[in-house]
Amino acid sequence: PATQDSRWLVYPSEDGPGKGKRVVFVAGDEEYRSEESLPMLARLLSTHHGFESVVLFSQNPETGEIDPNNPSNIPGLHLIDEADLLVLLLRFRELPDEEMAHIMNYVDSGKPLIGMRTATHAFNYKKNKDSPYAKWTWNSQDPKGGFGGAILGETWVAHHGHHGKEATRGVNNPELADHPALRGVSDVFGTTDVYTIGELPADAQVLLNGSVLDGMTPEAQPVDGPKNNPMHPVAWLRLRKVNTRAGEVTQRIFSTTMGAAPDWSSH
Repeated sequence: PATQDSRWLVYPSEDGPGKGKRVVFVAGDEEYRSEESLPMLARLLSTHHGFESVVLFSQNPETGEIDPNNPSNIPGLHLIDEADLLVLLLRFRELPDEEMAHIMNYVDSGKPLIGMRTATHAFNYKKNKDSPYAKWTWNSQDPKGGFGGAILGETWVAHHGHHGKEATRGVNNPELADHPALRGVSDVFGTTDVYTIGELPADAQVLLNGSVLDGMTPEAQPVDGPKNNPMHPVAWLRLRKVNTRAGEVTQRIFSTTMGAAPDWSSH
């Protein structure tokens, strides 16, 4: 079991299919309230599905207060080493090398990964540009798009919907109607706007496209014109080939450009 500590949350494993497995959530963004949404998801996974769920936060190192504006201090990242699933909602973080290593070693292991909203631009190396992890910065050219481009499938490009004025409705991809990830999914609404998506990797499977809405309520209708023709993806899966010490494995990655705290009220 993960060590209890005042700097992070641990929801113990309860009865359920996930008993004995650990999910680590990492919250660190300045706008979309991951410090609110990720504890909620962690508790659901623990209480209803049996996973041990750990939530880590960007913090002020002197006061211990949660501080999304601090890009370089997330205590507890060592708990990722024993994770069975890693969930990231980060934006423009620049972590010390010894801390960043826990994230990238996990990614390189080929274990499953989830990235939400601003995880497409999770890292931004402005001070330590000589770091071996600086290549993962969001606008890197090698690999192109840094962490978002190379791992999740896309980096930050632009707001496609009008930020703060045009909400999003997720539209199921009819070609994957029978996919297990879409089981029970019929209506997805979020106040976060659709992000621009350029070209996803060849191994990506688009689950949801984003209909740009003319307003910020569930009753708002799709806007007319080119914003919805074609629609841009808002949720996709990657089956990414990873070379590990044990050989090549297929890593399952789920990415969504939705995921702000209010989005989770959609059900």
